Amino acid sequence: MAQIDASSWALPKLFQWLQSEGNVDAQEMYRTFNCGIGMVVIVAPEHADAARELLAAEGETVYRIGEIRQRNGDEHQTQVA
Repeated sequence: MAQIDASSWALPKLFQWLQSEGNVDAQEMYRTFNCGIGMVVIVAPEHADAARELLAAEGETVYRIGEIRQRNGDEHQTQVA
């Protein structure tokens, strides 16, 4: 399951406005919209630094937003906290 750290990137103003004006709960925002993340690349932890360097060298903005871990019970496949 994907454990996402919501504090690892800044929520773009468009999504802040949408959440505020639409009175949308934060978890619903994460479930429905990409909230500015765009593309996600998943690599083994030991390759994270190399992947970050490679992507940054190509002009990409890189955030380490979380990790993949084993799911506990019937929890959702993605958790954003």
